[in-house]
Amino acid sequence: MAHLLGALAPHALQAGASASGIAGSPPAPEGASHLASGALVGLGDTALSVLLLIVVLGPLLGAVAALLPAPPGLRGRGPEQAVLRHGVTVSGAILAAALLLALGFDRDQAAHIQASTDVSWIAAYDIRFHLGVDGISLPLLVLTALLTFLCALYSYFRPPRGGTPRAFVALLLLLEGGALAAFAVLDLVLFFVAFETVLIPMYFLIARWGGAKREQAAWKFILFTLVGSAVMLLGLLLIGLRAGTFDMVALATDNGSGLSESVQVTAVLAVGLGLAVKSPMWPLHSWLPAAHTAAPTAGSVMLAGVLLKMGTYGFVRVAIPVAPEGMKVFAPWLAVLAAAGILWGSLACLQLVRRGSGGDLKRLVAYSSVGHMGFVLLGIASMTPQGLNGALFANIAHGLITGLLFFLVGGVKDRAGTSVLDRLSGSAGAALYGRAPRYAVLLAFGAVASLGLPGLAGFWGEMLTMYGAFDPASGLHRGTYLACMAVAGLGTLLTAAYLLLVVRRLCMGPAPLRDNSLLPVGSAPDENPDAAHAEKPAPATAHASATPAAVEGAASTADEPAPLLLDAPPTPTAPYEPPALAERPFPELSAPEAVAWTPLVALTVLAGLWPALLIGLSDPAVHKLLTGGAA
Repeated sequence: MAHLLGALAPHALQAGASASGIAGSPPAPEGASHLASGALVGLGDTALSVLLLIVVLGPLLGAVAALLPAPPGLRGRGPEQAVLRHGVTVSGAILAAALLLALGFDRDQAAHIQASTDVSWIAAYDIRFHLGVDGISLPLLVLTALLTFLCALYSYFRPPRGGTPRAFVALLLLLEGGALAAFAVLDLVLFFVAFETVLIPMYFLIARWGGAKREQAAWKFILFTLVGSAVMLLGLLLIGLRAGTFDMVALATDNGSGLSESVQVTAVLAVGLGLAVKSPMWPLHSWLPAAHTAAPTAGSVMLAGVLLKMGTYGFVRVAIPVAPEGMKVFAPWLAVLAAAGILWGSLACLQLVRRGSGGDLKRLVAYSSVGHMGFVLLGIASMTPQGLNGALFANIAHGLITGLLFFLVGGVKDRAGTSVLDRLSGSAGAALYGRAPRYAVLLAFGAVASLGLPGLAGFWGEMLTMYGAFDPASGLHRGTYLACMAVAGLGTLLTAAYLLLVVRRLCMGPAPLRDNSLLPVGSAPDENPDAAHAEKPAPATAHASATPAAVEGAASTADEPAPLLLDAPPTPTAPYEPPALAERPFPELSAPEAVAWTPLVALTVLAGLWPALLIGLSDPAVHKLLTGGAA
C-alpha cells in the first residue's frame, strides 16, 4: 500500500492544484504544509490527498487481508476473534483517517474540491481515477467510516450467526470501501463502479447472516438494485459520450450547457430511475422492508445509514448539476412521489404498530426509512439551496438516528429472541422502563429523535426540506409543491403517532419484579413482589399451559388501550402476555453497547443544537452546484 500511495502522491498534488484552479482559488505551492484559514489542523495538499486515498483504498486492502492469517499481534484467543479484531482495527484506522481529513478540510473553501487525486485510468475514453471531497461529500464520508467502525465493534462482542467471521469481516470492509469510493469519486464511470461494488457484499450479508426468509430478501434486493443500476449506466454513458467527458467537476461547471434538453431529459430519466431504487423512492421501495427485516444488525445499520444515502447523493452530485433542465422536467414528479412515500411509510408503520397485527420492529423501522428518505427526496425536488441543504442534513440525521434504532432493535431481538412487537409487548407493555431503564431510555431517545423533536438532528432536515418545498425554484409549479409540503406535514404527525406508540408498548407496562420478569397476573401492584411471586404460582402455570390458539387470540385484540387487570385471574381466552419476555430477564445495557452507541447519541444531540456544523459545509457547495461553479 505504501508503494501505491507513493506512486499516486505526485499526481494527487498536481490534481489538487488543478481542482483549485477550476473553483477559482489559487493553487497552493507544491509540497507546502500550511494551516488554511478554515482548517482545524494544518495539512498540506499532498497529505490530504494521501489521507483520502487511505480512506478509499484502505477498506479494500483490509478486506483482502481479512482472508489471510492474522499477524501475531492480532491473533487473540482464536482465529475467529482474530479476524473480528482485524475488522475493528481496520475500520478504526479508516475512521481515524477520515476524521483527520475532516480536521484538515478548509471550511472556508467548502465549495471547492479538496484532497484531489487525478490519474488517467482508461485514456482512450478519458476515464480517470479522480477523487476529491467538498462540503457535500465530506460528512457522508465521515458518517460511513463511523457506522462501519461501530458495526465492527458491535460484531466483535456479538458475532453474527451464520457464515464464518472471516467472510463477514471481509464483506463488511468491502461494503465500506465501495460506499466510501462512491462519495469520493469524481468520474461518472468510477462512480458507477463504486455504486455497484456495494451490492454483492450486502447480498451475501443478508443471504448468509440474515434471519427468516433471508434468501428471498437477498434476491429481491439484488434484482431491484441491479436492474436500476443497469438503467442508470445507460444514462451515465449518454451524458459522458454527448458531453465529451466523464469528469463530474467539468460537467458540473458546464451546468448542462453541452447537452441538449432532450439529452438531459433522457439522461435524468435513466439515471434517476437507478438512483430512485437505491434511495428508496415510493413505489420502488418494496425491496427495502424485506431486506431490513432479514438482514443482521450490522447489515441493517449499513443499509439504512450508508447505502440509501448513495441514491440521494447521486441526485445532488450528478442529476442536478449535470442536467439541470432535465431535472426540472421531472422535479415535480419526484416531489409528488416523495410526498407519497412519506405518507405511505407513516401509514404502514401505524398498521405495524397496531396490537394484533404481528408487526416486526425491524420492518417498522424500515418503513419509517421510506418516509424519512421521502423528506430527502422532497428537498432535492425543490432544487433550491434551502431544500438541498435540508436534504443533505436529513441524510446525515437519518444515518445517525436510524443506525441507532437498528442497533437497539437488534439488541432487543438478541435478548428476547424475537422482534415481533406483539410478542414483545403483549397486552400491557413490555415494561422496559422498569426492567432495563437505561436501555429503555436509549430506545425512547431514538424514537423521539426519529420523529423530529426540536433540538435533535431529525428536526432540521425535515424543516428545511419543507421550507424548500414552500418556495421551489423558478419554473416549478408552486401549487404542486405546497400540496406536497402539506402531505409532508401530515406525515410528521403520523410519524410522531407511531413512534410514541412503539415507546408506549415497549417501555411502559406493569411493574417489574426484582428478578427482571413481569409482575404476575393476580398480584396487586403494591404488595411485596417476592411474596406475590412465591405465594401465587398459579398464574405462571396457567400462562405456561395456555394454548397457542389462545395466545394468538389475545394478540389479535383491538387497538384500544387495554386495561391493566393486575388483580384479575387469567382465563384460557385471555392469557397474560407477552410470551417472549414474561418469563425471562431482559439484560440491561452492556458496556460494549454503551461504547458503540454513545457516539450516535452524542452526534444526534450535537447536530440538533449546532446545525451550522453541517449546513456551513454544505451551503457553499450547494450554491456552486446550482450555479454551475459560479459560487
